[in-house]
Amino acid sequence: MDGRNSMPERSALEVKPGVEGGHDGMKVTPKKFRKKKQEQIDIQKLAGEVREGARTSLSKAITLIESSNPEHKEQAQNLLQELLPYTGNSIRIGITGVPGAGKSSFIEAFGSMLCNMGKKVAVLAIDPSSSLSGGSILGDKTRMEELSRNRNAFVRPSPSAGTLGGVHKKTRETMLICEAAGYDVILIETVGVGQSETFVRGMVDFFLLLVLTGAGDELQGMKKGIMELADGIIVHKSDGDNIPKARKTVREYMQILHFLQPATPGWMSKALPASSLEKTGLKEAWEMICQFETTIKESSYWETRRLEQTREWFQSMIVDHLIDSFFNDRDKKTQVKALENAILKGEITVTQGVLKLFS
Repeated sequence: MDGRNSMPERSALEVKPGVEGGHDGMKVTPKKFRKKKQEQIDIQKLAGEVREGARTSLSKAITLIESSNPEHKEQAQNLLQELLPYTGNSIRIGITGVPGAGKSSFIEAFGSMLCNMGKKVAVLAIDPSSSLSGGSILGDKTRMEELSRNRNAFVRPSPSAGTLGGVHKKTRETMLICEAAGYDVILIETVGVGQSETFVRGMVDFFLLLVLTGAGDELQGMKKGIMELADGIIVHKSDGDNIPKARKTVREYMQILHFLQPATPGWMSKALPASSLEKTGLKEAWEMICQFETTIKESSYWETRRLEQTREWFQSMIVDHLIDSFFNDRDKKTQVKALENAILKGEITVTQGVLKLFS
């Protein structure tokens, strides 16, 4: 046979019986219109792989946590429920500082030192998101190449995705996943802009502020609010000709901290010089954090703070859910648009519009 009377190939077609349009009353549908079957995730298997420290499974679990797919959200919460008994065994460290303070270089040097000490370090780097694309701008993983290659480290850039303060709303859950995977030091880098410091302070045990030497009085004044949140201050880039200035800056910060209310009850915040370039001051920074942990655990405030943070997390999630529910309601969207037009035309005031919306 030459094939001219044979059936057409079906490699690119899906054939459904009982509908006109194909051979023998069968409908022919192009593959591009076929609905992809949702991948079924074995949650218990994934949880087991995460606990065993499988990096690919850890990445998969975090991607599931960050997904906005409704089905994925339910699966993510089931996964968290499986892993929750194995969380809470790390020390959570927030790291912030003004742009240019060298947060990423400090985290890479500090994290590498801890890994070499036998610690397992997870870095959750909150990356600014583009207001247009929603994607990460800086790409922290590319800025921590050495640490990313360390077998004891896990670096996860997490776009802020437009959330208030630049902190990804899933960072807390990601932190729990990393703890269940056996990471005993969690480093969270903030964007370093405005309210992100307050948000990160509300999810960590120790809050570290990186500053530079020779900053003007105006910049120093801007840092006062952040300083009140800090358990420790690192005067960074203390190397070369900058060492004398760094030592002087450390003394100045120690004097300022003496007059501020402690960020953590029972702990006097300290300032230290450090250089990521020359790998100096990193060991002292870790000793300060370990001393903090011992002191606060002895006072029982460690567990009190974590319980309070969980309560605040629950309350903030309620607010987030209410906002999402409101703006996803079709009737409310229509009502908001109508009231906006009335306000812009001067027919009603803004306050009247809000009262009508909730009446």
